[in-house]
Amino acid sequence: MSADNLVKMANQIAHYFDSEPDRALAVQGVRQHLQNFWTPAMRRQMVEWMQANPGEGVDALVREALAMSTPVA
Repeated sequence: MSADNLVKMANQIAHYFDSEPDRALAVQGVRQHLQNFWTPAMRRQMVEWMQANPGEGVDALVREALAMSTPVA
């Protein structure tokens, strides 16, 4: 899958959780969604893309979810 599609989908997930008033729960919701519904290859590709393109077009909730201490990939 293209990195552009992964970024778009990850941002859509984050926007769904924007309405959660507790930031920690929102980050955990994004993280849980990625673990439940994305393949390990998709998660690895997203992490690799973010490392190569820091801060470019990825919602902060996604960055926080993928930066948590326990690897998501």
